[in-house]
Amino acid sequence: MLKRWQFWVGLLISAIFLYFSLRGLKLEDVWSIVQKAKYWWLVPGVAVYFVGVWARSWRWHYMLRPLKSISTASMFPIVTIGYMGNNIYPARAGEVLRAVILKQRENVPISASLATIIVERIFDGVVMLGFVFLNLSEMARLTHNSGLIGSLDIRTLAIIGSLAFFGALILFLLAAMFPHQTERLLDRVLPLLPEKIRVKTRDLALRFLSGLESLRSPADALMIFVTTVIIWLLETAKYWFVMHAFSFEISFFGLMLMNGIVNLATTLPSAPGYVGTFDAPGIAVLVAYGVAPEVAAGYTLVLHAALWLPITLLGAFFYLRQPLRWGKQVQDVRNQPDQQPAP
Repeated sequence: MLKRWQFWVGLLISAIFLYFSLRGLKLEDVWSIVQKAKYWWLVPGVAVYFVGVWARSWRWHYMLRPLKSISTASMFPIVTIGYMGNNIYPARAGEVLRAVILKQRENVPISASLATIIVERIFDGVVMLGFVFLNLSEMARLTHNSGLIGSLDIRTLAIIGSLAFFGALILFLLAAMFPHQTERLLDRVLPLLPEKIRVKTRDLALRFLSGLESLRSPADALMIFVTTVIIWLLETAKYWFVMHAFSFEISFFGLMLMNGIVNLATTLPSAPGYVGTFDAPGIAVLVAYGVAPEVAAGYTLVLHAALWLPITLLGAFFYLRQPLRWGKQVQDVRNQPDQQPAP
């Protein structure tokens, strides 16, 4: 895995973002601030975060209903394993890991479950962009130059991101709402491919389309969107709780803006655990709000650890309790032929 080019590109991007995170900081002051933090505030922060993870599990359960009815309680361990995988493996390999475990446990085709995971990420991106747009006017009034944020046109980046995420969402909605037309379009495109992979590609594409069935109903799509908003508001609440461990205060809307920018940045390739891509924009947003750079760095690093460690430990606990292991076993399950899951 270490030989994959994605790993090395991600490592390089993380190194660049780390440079922006740490340049000009007095690291001894950052360490002193971290030592003096009131860590008991992390307890409610972690608790509200896991409520959000349960909401993510419910959302996935809801999206998979057209394929198979699986309880939220059954989904929760698989979701935590997936996030653990994202935190320790490169290239968001945890998404593939949870799709493979779902296939092993519930016989849901990997291509179909991956379709629901991609839809999750698109809705996440749309909500994150909503958080950014909601606070752009406030950000325009900020007078503190954060360096990184001060050198970027956030409005332009938000517009570009919106075109990407909303474009993908509209494409998936159309594919879900008009499956027969999508299949006919697929049959027109497939002859352009080599004959030996044509049948397999069509089969994978049709199973992928089956994972979009939750988007066929406007009510279901709205429910997924509302759940996604709740999920990210709960995560912002964690930002708010952890903030009280440090000697600064900004509005909840400011933390929504930080949450949106940080999580959009983590869609970039990076080292496992979003090293650098989380920290640099987080520090920059806080500095733009007038928070001292060392305080902003201490808070962002502790917040990052509080987001990374609990879900990774819980995911590892559930991972070690199930038989499937990353590597050849995962590949073997991926290569097994799909069967129609029982409703």
